This record gives sequence, C-alpha cells and structure tokens, in this order.
Amino acid sequence: MASTPPSDTPRLRIATRESPLAMWQAEHVAESLKKRGFQTEIVPLVSKGDTDMRPIDGTRQVGLFTKRIQQALVDDEADVAVHSLKDLPTEPDSRFTLAAVPPRESVLDALVFADDSPHLKEQADAASPLDCLPQGARVGTGSTRRLAQLKQLRPDLDVLPIRGNVQTRLAKLNAGEFDAIVLAHAGILRLEMNDLPHRLFPLEEMIPAPGQGALGIEVRSDDTNAMHAISSLNDAAARLAATAERKVLSELHGGCLAPIACHAKLETSDTGTELCLNAIVMSADGKERLQESARIAVTPDDNDLEVATAHELGTSVANRLREQGADKLISTVRDAH
Repeated sequence: MASTPPSDTPRLRIATRESPLAMWQAEHVAESLKKRGFQTEIVPLVSKGDTDMRPIDGTRQVGLFTKRIQQALVDDEADVAVHSLKDLPTEPDSRFTLAAVPPRESVLDALVFADDSPHLKEQADAASPLDCLPQGARVGTGSTRRLAQLKQLRPDLDVLPIRGNVQTRLAKLNAGEFDAIVLAHAGILRLEMNDLPHRLFPLEEMIPAPGQGALGIEVRSDDTNAMHAISSLNDAAARLAATAERKVLSELHGGCLAPIACHAKLETSDTGTELCLNAIVMSADGKERLQESARIAVTPDDNDLEVATAHELGTSVANRLREQGADKLISTVRDAH
C-alpha cells in the first residue's frame, strides 16, 4: 500500500459520466482513495454516448463514452478519469496514462427478464439461460459480440438493438419491447440490483468483451501527483488479464464494433503462475467462429516484465486468429455497417 500522503496533498478531481453505474464507479474510486488519505471531488460530465440513442455503427462507437471524460483531463477540469475499461479505446494516446486497473468484478454476462416474465418461472431448472426463452424470442443487446454469440447458440432468436444506461434498458424490457436483454453481470452487482430476474451465461456460452468487469483509471501523463495516488489502486492480476485481452483487440484493429471476445486469467500451480487467454472472432450472424487459446508463464514480482509478457501473449493469440482469417471476418462485419 502507498504511504500516507501529506496533509497538503491537492484534492483529486474525478471525472465521470453521469449515469448511475458510472457515478457508482467514480464514487468507488473516490472511497478507495479516501481510505489511502487522499481528498477527492466528483466531476460528473455528459458524454456523447449518453445523449445519442441511435444504433451504434462502425464510425461512431470507438470512444463514444470516453472522449468527453478524457477531454476533462486535457482542459484541467479533472485530474482523474474513471472508465469502464471495455469502453476505453486501445489506441495509445501519449497525453494519458492508464494508471490503474483495480480488482476486477465479475466478467460474466447476464440474461435479464422483465419483472413479471413468465419465461424464467417456466424453466426454473434450465441448463442454459437461453433455454428459458421461447422460439423467436426478442432479445435486446447493444453489442455485436453478444449478438453473434446469441445467434450461434439460438439462431431462431430475434436479436434487436438497444441503447441507453441500465435503467433505460430495464424500462424498455419491462414495457414489453423485449422478452429479455443482456447486461454485464458486473453492473448488476455494482448497482446492487439483487432482485433483478436474471440468469448468468457460463463462459462456455458467452465469452466477455476485452476488459469487461474492470475499471480503467486514467491520469495525464505528466501529472506525477495523480499518478502516485492512482497507482496505489492497481491490482496486478486484473491489470495483466485486461492487458492481454486488450492487446488482442488492438492487434486485430477490431474496435468496439467487431464481434471479438476475450477472457484472460492467472492460474497458479506447483510449477508456477501462468496467464491464460482465450479469444474468439465471429461473424455477426454467428455462423463463423474462430477461436484460439494460449498461456504463458509470468513473474509475479516484476510488474514491467509481466505487462510485456501479457502483450506478448495477446499478440500471439491475435496472430493465430489472423492466420485463420480473422482480418477478413472483421472487415466483413465492419463493411456491413
């Protein structure tokens, strides 16, 4: 843990989107900093992604939720930017440093039902969440990654686009626009929606987005005070896993639109610690699926070496996917939009 900061340490201004989930994330970071002796202030902002409700396409999604928050750092409106890591573009920007990835929440996706849905009750013992849905059910998601995996699992489903924050999506679900929607389990847990009718997809059925369930905390690259404070929140295991996942996305130039899914985790045995990575690239209709897995030994006590190793693993898996035809598959999905 970082040493206690001096009493005259400047207050850290934390920029965030105004959605309830984003505010929870910022307040969580603020509380963690306060426990380490740092003073904080929340700076809520409105991003383009919060106000533009049109379906997402290939020209608009990358950075949709993050650029306004990053601009607050540039304009000295804030010292710290808190993002959902899966929303943060992978292209490096020398103005910013990803100073910390805190301990990761659940990486799973959840199939969420309306409060009065008969489907969940009818299939209480269903092996898969999708077994709860009737033929041709309407499922809402804003993610091409989820759409592709849903269509592979159940080609009969009518998968429809949905936008808005968690509360907006739930309102549309309960208004009868959908039979179910897919949400990140991490958001359900963070907002303490314990009574929300839902079933979790196992990783065998639904692989998450790169960085899902993790927060990414950025600071200005030249702000050593903020860097020192935020680095105390970093979790090595979460950082390594997210680094490997995001490297696959970066190497394949997929952006947020492409149906690319990754999951990395540390596994420790008697022979040492390994970083394990599983990644897929799919066609939007779910009919084509490329998959690669790999693992690499990591050295827990050398952070710089570990990050380089995570990059190596992500690059290796991306190259293997490329050899299978990932570039063509991704371009086909992009051209369709």
